[in-house]
Amino acid sequence: MLTTAKTAEIVNKFGGASKNTGSAEVQVALITEKIKALAPHFEKNKKDHSGMRGLMKIIGQRRALLKHLKATDDARYTKLIGELGLRK
Repeated sequence: MLTTAKTAEIVNKFGGASKNTGSAEVQVALITEKIKALAPHFEKNKKDHSGMRGLMKIIGQRRALLKHLKATDDARYTKLIGELGLRK
């Protein structure tokens, strides 16, 4: 899972300031790191269906944030998916 140091690093990288945790870029980056941390668990435990449901909910949250960001500011959206390595 995410440590406080890793969270602070992500917030500073994508938010610009340590207090800017509410921006869409920071939220998407934090969710992406959470997904990356959970992925090996589901490769190992293929029958963890209730956990997979939680992962799908997190992915849906990220998708909604990305959709909002694309609708409001396309330049920030393309920069963010480039930095995170997401495909779109």
